[in-house]
Amino acid sequence: MPEGTIARHGKMPRRGPVAGLLKAVGIVAAVGLVSAGSIAAIAAWDLTRQVETFELPGQSGPIPQIDAIPGGVNMLLIGSDSRADSVYSYGEDPESELNDVNILLHISEDHTSAVAVSFPRDMKIPIPECEDGTGEPTLATDYASLNTALGRGGGAKALGVACAVSAVSQLTGLNIPFAAVISFDGVIEMSNAVGGVPVCVAQDIEDEKTELYLPAGVHELQGVDALKFLRTRYGVGDGSDLSRISSQQVFLSALMRKVKSSETLTNIPTLYGLAGAAVRNIKFSESLNSPDTLVQIARALAPISLDRIAFVQYPTAEDGADIVPNYGSAQVLVDAIANNQAIGIDSAAAGTTGGAVVDPNAAPPESDQPAPDATAEAEGAPSEDASAPPASDAPVAVLPPDVSGQTADVSTCTVGRSLDDQ
Repeated sequence: MPEGTIARHGKMPRRGPVAGLLKAVGIVAAVGLVSAGSIAAIAAWDLTRQVETFELPGQSGPIPQIDAIPGGVNMLLIGSDSRADSVYSYGEDPESELNDVNILLHISEDHTSAVAVSFPRDMKIPIPECEDGTGEPTLATDYASLNTALGRGGGAKALGVACAVSAVSQLTGLNIPFAAVISFDGVIEMSNAVGGVPVCVAQDIEDEKTELYLPAGVHELQGVDALKFLRTRYGVGDGSDLSRISSQQVFLSALMRKVKSSETLTNIPTLYGLAGAAVRNIKFSESLNSPDTLVQIARALAPISLDRIAFVQYPTAEDGADIVPNYGSAQVLVDAIANNQAIGIDSAAAGTTGGAVVDPNAAPPESDQPAPDATAEAEGAPSEDASAPPASDAPVAVLPPDVSGQTADVSTCTVGRSLDDQ
């Protein structure tokens, strides 16, 4: 087994989720973190536009505002399999800490598009030398699983996040100034706070390992059920981790549509519940330690329309039994990010990993923007929608067919897998 490789497999114990539960569900943190920040900003904006005010003598004048962060944003969001300080039971505690989910979020410089890139956890890549937090170096390696980077840096409480960021930055050539980490409890709280996510299943899901059995149809998933869905690997597609990522994007796109829908944006308790769940359960880099910075990033993301938010997998190739980067296709993706282009998904890429298909029964995508304030217009107040997406003439970058993914406005269904096929 190559250096740095740690394999974990096994059946979920009946008294709790499997040891590697966050391998799949940490991806929700990417949307959860950004959504929570956006939710806080949107909720504050929505409340202030409804409040009636009066002026005090000598106290007139503009109130300082927090603007959107200037320029683009690159943020690495990490799902850790640590059980430290957990209030739930997740089975036997592993003796190492893995970054089993790694999502690079990019917001374009003009704040008109965003993309979340999922890096397969088992992909073999070069990992640079890291310090483990005790002053001892961990030597660089040319061939190790990406999910070993956190442990090589001593875990999330040491310098493991910096090691994971360095590994992804070296792989992509992109500067990544922001990072955040979430563990099991945060994923549970985020899924509960949103009140369930409507997930489409095209074929029955049967998975003994996660004890997940879902018939074809639409299911409102939250809590443990959401975790099982996001964890299932053998119950979707061809049973590979790549199929699982594709299936996860079904959940993520549905989550993003719900978070940006009018029913969520006007539900103040839900908004602050999501924001609170994120703040309580996400560990931020020092560069994100200021609430102002989080709100600035949120304000940059909030107005982007669903058709300009893309979820993609970093492309891979086979190297014997391993998967490695497909540098040719990956360069097209990285160039698009570096050039701040919106991402277009080639229609041929749909279902290339077998984990998802376009929902044939879905209605045409609708605008995710709130309706104009008729009262404000009637009173002669400015009618400009503060959440409307800015216009952009930037060309859309269409990725090669082997770069799978989808935009958030497209409804998709997970392709289930029966026990007979496993």
